[in-house]
Amino acid sequence: MIRFILLIFLIGIPIAEVAVFIMVGSVIGALPTIAIIILTAIIGATLLKRQGLSALNRVRMDVRNNKVPAGSIGEAFTIALAGILLLTPGFITDTVGFALFVPKVRQWLGKRIVGAVRFESAGFPRDGSQGWQNPRAPQKTIDLDEGEYSHGQDPSSPWREPPPR
Repeated sequence: MIRFILLIFLIGIPIAEVAVFIMVGSVIGALPTIAIIILTAIIGATLLKRQGLSALNRVRMDVRNNKVPAGSIGEAFTIALAGILLLTPGFITDTVGFALFVPKVRQWLGKRIVGAVRFESAGFPRDGSQGWQNPRAPQKTIDLDEGEYSHGQDPSSPWREPPPR
């Protein structure tokens, strides 16, 4: 089913874009149509650079503040998608791309993406209280009495220092 939807998407969008190119070109002419496509690509690259760097900084700040950066990652993903759509020639992709640069649309879609993806905590506590933790670290504590450990080297240990040459 997903392959069928993907096939329709990959074939349907280009066909629709060609149809819109023909309609717009017949109304305003070929050169203005091409100029608009080039202009939207330039605007898209500029917006992607500005808002993309800002989104990446928000992700870094979330990580630095021991917060799960899921919302920031979702927003950064939508900004990247918007930039790709604006760099792709076509009026339909440009319309969707510009819509994704609108913060309210981006936040709405970002929440949907984050809600659809299952995140593993990867060491971030759900309440944000403990800070970063290694999720693969053993979760039990081994308590040794004073006689059960030593600071000296064990001559039978495979991790002892090699003999001097």
